[in-house]
Amino acid sequence: MADFKVGKVTHYFDKIGVAVVELTGALAVGDNIRVSRKNGEEFTITVSSMQVEHEQIQEAKKGDTVGLKVDQTVKEGDEVFKVS
Repeated sequence: MADFKVGKVTHYFDKIGVAVVELTGALAVGDNIRVSRKNGEEFTITVSSMQVEHEQIQEAKKGDTVGLKVDQTVKEGDEVFKVS
């Protein structure tokens, strides 16, 4: 099964390491994701923390905008894929 796109980064808060992601698919805490940068670089992380409107959540659906804790810098327009 191939990786599939679940969203796109719309903002990044560098001081707290949080990416704002507009979802085009479902995502849950514990899922492995791959962030594909515009310059071709990629990195993979496990979703450890996800928030909507400053509230911790375990799952999000298509159309939600979530904050994800990330351990590397991301930029607006970077794509997010769920790793299967």
